[in-house]
Amino acid sequence: MKKSFIYTKTGDKGTTSLVGGTRVPKTHIRLEAYGTVDELNSNLGVLATFLSDKQDRMFMQQVQDKLFAVGSHLATDREQTELNAASVVHREDVEVMEREIDRLDNLLPSLSAFILPGGSRGSAVCHVCRTVCRRAERRILALAEQVEISSELMAYVNRLSDYLFVLSRKMNQDEKKEEIFWNNRCK
Repeated sequence: MKKSFIYTKTGDKGTTSLVGGTRVPKTHIRLEAYGTVDELNSNLGVLATFLSDKQDRMFMQQVQDKLFAVGSHLATDREQTELNAASVVHREDVEVMEREIDRLDNLLPSLSAFILPGGSRGSAVCHVCRTVCRRAERRILALAEQVEISSELMAYVNRLSDYLFVLSRKMNQDEKKEEIFWNNRCK
């Protein structure tokens, strides 16, 4: 089998190809959106190394798989190219995320104050992922001002940051680490 080339040299002048071949500047808002999703997925890979619960690891793999679909969706200029069926985020994907949030939340004590990122190392990494997810959401919303983005995709990314918040709390609980509450009396 012939080895594929990692470098193509086609981007050396600051452009890249979208799905379907349309070339755009690497500074294009579309690249900001799917590039931030890629950054999130990479951070989730780091987070997965901290997950001790098998069910959490399996769900994280599903999330990472779905983020590839999200990235592909965002990288497709639908005015030029039909969206691949594998790049579609469905309402069911959002509902699966909501059920997982509910499952984790039912394992946790009620919140009575704002939580600061931290506790266990894994929980802290989870909070980093949550904030990258929020940035990805902002980039997707900026892109949605110019092109049509599916409401299911936007809902999925929004729920993902909620999931990461709840997962960070569960990780602290699993590691028997105290949550760090905001001292709102700072002076």
